[in-house]
Amino acid sequence: MSTNRYKAVIFDLDGVITDTARYHYLAWKRLAASQGVHFDEAFNEHLKGIDRMGSLDLILASAPRAYTPEEKLALADSKNAHYVELISTMSPADLLPGAVEALDACRAAGLKVGLASVSKNAFAVLDMLGIAGKFDYVVDAARIARGKPDPEIFLKAASELGVSPADCLGVEDAVAGVASIKSAGMTALGIGDPAVLAQADRVIAGLDHFALADY
Repeated sequence: MSTNRYKAVIFDLDGVITDTARYHYLAWKRLAASQGVHFDEAFNEHLKGIDRMGSLDLILASAPRAYTPEEKLALADSKNAHYVELISTMSPADLLPGAVEALDACRAAGLKVGLASVSKNAFAVLDMLGIAGKFDYVVDAARIARGKPDPEIFLKAASELGVSPADCLGVEDAVAGVASIKSAGMTALGIGDPAVLAQADRVIAGLDHFALADY
């Protein structure tokens, strides 16, 4: 397919451009332990692509008691504070292979470049990675009412980029993220396992395999 098919490429952050999953895992694991909830790698997989409060709800569903909205907010803030502490040492060395090249290839092709991450720390992470200037628009997750798999975040990115959703390629590594892209009416490029990301239009192992002409 010609690269002229698209006018914009909208990337997810975690698991696509950088891997902060291990930091999320450690922060959630500590919180879960503090509430008497068993948390392991398998459980963590279910949180991929889900926003902070949605992830917290999944964890607390196994807790021995119920929580008030205020208690949930306090726990979410506690988790985030630990996560921010963990990611404070991030640098350009934490970029995944091919990430910068993929962003630059989109720019070189004359396409708009957006970021649609449910992470409320996305701006800080981009700064630490040294790539904030490579995006035309970054969605502020704090202003998104509905997390993935709802299409809101990708539709917001397309709107701010001034591009029709049908002219956008969305890049995601999570099932919820791919569902969000498809619900938005965009073409979905999955990063990871084709068997897991079956709803994606195409799946590659990582951005080091990214080639616009192929999509």
